[in-house]
Amino acid sequence: MQRRGEICAMAVCLLMVAAPAISFSQQKPEEAGSQSIRVLGKTPPLPLDAAKALFLQLENVGLDAGRVYRVRDVSLDRAAFHITLDDGVLGFTSDVAGQVSGAFFEGEGEILLTPPNQVERASMMLQTGAAILEERFRTAYFRFNDGTFAELQALLTPAENSQEFASRWDATARNLAQGDALRLFMTFSRFLPLSGGSGQATFVGDFTNPDDRFLHARLQGETKGPFDVYFDSSVPEQVWAGQLRTVEGADFYDVWTSFSFLPKSASGSSSETGLALEEGRATGIKISACKIRARITPPTTVEAEAVLDLQVGQGGQRAALFELARTLVIKKVEANGQAIEFIHNPSVEGTQLARRGDDLVVVVLPELSRAGQSIKLSFVYSGEVLSEVGPGLLYVGARGAWYPNRGLAMTNFDLEFRYPAAWTLVATGKRVESEPDSRSPRIMEDAGEQVSRWVSERPIPLAGFNLGKYRRAVAQTGNVTVEAYGTDTVERGFPQPESREIIGSFSPGISGSTPPLAIAPPPPSPARNAEMVAGTAAQAIEFYSHRFGQYPFGEFALTQMPGNLSQGWPGLVFLSSLSFLNAEQKSALHMDSVEKVLVSAVIAHETAHQWWGDLVMWNDYRDQWISEGLANYSSMMLLEAESPRDFRAVMIKYKDDLLKKNKSGVALMVDGPVTLGTRLSCSQFPQGYEAISYGRGTWLFHMLRTMMRDSEPTREKSGSENEPFVRALRRLRERYAGKPVSTREMLGVFQEDLPRSLWYDGHKSLDWFYDEWVNGTAIPRFELRGVKYADKESATIVTGTILQKDGPNDLVTPVPLYAVRGGKLVFLKRVFADGPETSFHVTAPLGTRSTVLDPNQTLLARTR
Repeated sequence: MQRRGEICAMAVCLLMVAAPAISFSQQKPEEAGSQSIRVLGKTPPLPLDAAKALFLQLENVGLDAGRVYRVRDVSLDRAAFHITLDDGVLGFTSDVAGQVSGAFFEGEGEILLTPPNQVERASMMLQTGAAILEERFRTAYFRFNDGTFAELQALLTPAENSQEFASRWDATARNLAQGDALRLFMTFSRFLPLSGGSGQATFVGDFTNPDDRFLHARLQGETKGPFDVYFDSSVPEQVWAGQLRTVEGADFYDVWTSFSFLPKSASGSSSETGLALEEGRATGIKISACKIRARITPPTTVEAEAVLDLQVGQGGQRAALFELARTLVIKKVEANGQAIEFIHNPSVEGTQLARRGDDLVVVVLPELSRAGQSIKLSFVYSGEVLSEVGPGLLYVGARGAWYPNRGLAMTNFDLEFRYPAAWTLVATGKRVESEPDSRSPRIMEDAGEQVSRWVSERPIPLAGFNLGKYRRAVAQTGNVTVEAYGTDTVERGFPQPESREIIGSFSPGISGSTPPLAIAPPPPSPARNAEMVAGTAAQAIEFYSHRFGQYPFGEFALTQMPGNLSQGWPGLVFLSSLSFLNAEQKSALHMDSVEKVLVSAVIAHETAHQWWGDLVMWNDYRDQWISEGLANYSSMMLLEAESPRDFRAVMIKYKDDLLKKNKSGVALMVDGPVTLGTRLSCSQFPQGYEAISYGRGTWLFHMLRTMMRDSEPTREKSGSENEPFVRALRRLRERYAGKPVSTREMLGVFQEDLPRSLWYDGHKSLDWFYDEWVNGTAIPRFELRGVKYADKESATIVTGTILQKDGPNDLVTPVPLYAVRGGKLVFLKRVFADGPETSFHVTAPLGTRSTVLDPNQTLLARTR
């Protein structure tokens, strides 16, 4: 499993300090040549914690009784949605830095939002019951960073009982203000004072910024309850809507729709203003190098200093966002040796980030960043990110946020750890000799500590470590050393087999007999099975290296991790204790045959992430399925080579899981296509992301592979290093090593050598595969009808119709057609089934009287 960047929340206490009075021009761009801030008279210098003061005001702003108005037929239009305030009262918030940034409405209103394509309309339909969002509401809270207040001025008239309205809704407005405070802070931070020689505040910047427009509406729908609608010009998908739901005690943020209405080049995706922090996509400021010096005190504590080398691509940022675990306390942050302000873990529940968490720290740079600028940023922090779950077995609870990072982006890492001598530490990178560093924590000679240093041999997307009282096993494949680390026992709460062994016998009335005693088997020891784990991983590396190219990193380590989830990071796998079980121990837990195979395949799956996910990254959340699907299918290729029977059983399970229905009778497959990424995990389908990314994603790659192989003149044997699918994967690795790849780009690599027999409608393109299969949800059923055979001089002409059922009318599928001759299957061709019925006319061996569709089950299709 490769999901990363889990983010959480923690409140930060901020001191209330008065913010400066700033006046912003409300003119439209065409009415003024310059939209700079106007400083009214002399502005007094602000205290050192001006950023915290500004954030606190944004987080706690209430309604202004002097700005309460009657409204009728007032509209707010943003891109694809239209909000109408038909009749009611609208009260605006108090100034923050001279700017009105919010409002509360009570009355009659309506929203209309139309998703732009079939995928988003289907998502909206699943989540709300209608393809278009058209909902009446009685109350609404708005938050914005632009001239919305000025735009509405001419349409407003003072309301009666304004004080009563403001008093009634003020507490609600203050509570809702917290959710968008950080987003607005990223805008307003550009106008924080700079320290001048006279100690006076200097304001810089241009408030009117078309790349930084934000509007959030929290609406109380008449039928749907409270939900959110957003417009944010600074992120790749500017429009989205969703709702926080609690089901059986678990919270889910259901994203109803999310999309861009601009071309990607114009969407402002490189802006630092938004809260996206998309993996590998934050291009405004990049981390080129990260040096961490840490002391670990088991079982819980980490003390560290992280020094980040930042490179500014697109200038103009005053604040920068980083992820850092909420359990860590920052002591100080410095930029180029100068202490700077920071805000750690503000609450952002209800925003876009609520879908991911909020382990965030925002740092305020001394001045606006400049394109091409280099900044050295230092964080000193400590806290608890570890917990002991068994003797010598720790759980690293903030694997992706134990150091300040900006999502997944290729960075050079230099890590040094100090920890007790009785423990073993394994980290990403190559272990090297530690060098004295005056900036690192000093150790006392009698402290009993040891030091290890790990340096990445190439830029990698993230860094991690694991610590335990391990025993080590080693395997070798070529020039790659594979190490497995396991403790002597499993974590508390690990599944236990039933007691079976009986000692003694008891017969009534017989002297000396003893009652039977059930003895529970001893708990499994991962350390005793570590050699098996290392050998399995070495075998996978050998298999993949022959097909995808050499192993991308230096060494490879697999370390025991509590729980049932595993993660593959560059050169380091956090491997579930379940994967350290041998065959007998799996049977004792009553796993069925397919469960045993899947647990065993986890090692190969996580090993494959070294190529797919750690070397070749995904572009954004809509492409994350590439990492999971391709890593999983790589492990299935290995399984197929070893046991075709087990391979077929697992593929059938994946398909059956997609067809399973929830309590409402809705099949999981309709949760959405693989391109919805983590949005698939929602209140209706909590495991939707895993089931679809793994299951459907694996089937998509299997379909690509088999149809390309069938179309080769020689029909290269399955598993061969020269089959066209494998050749395309090698090209993918060569072209995108160290870079992100999108779904379209990946398919572009496959279609470069697309044989003419797979040119749909005469075009050398896989657009049909993307539109109908990757970006679709169908699992169709195929049947033959009206088949006729006509013998000619040397062949038989077969004609008939392929029925494609349980799919959309525009579904296109290359269906393999076989003749049956003498009890053997003879491949004829792949026929493009286009819609519900498709006629075909093919040549078969002379005397053919029987044909079948897809007998080897290479299509994601129903069989009954």
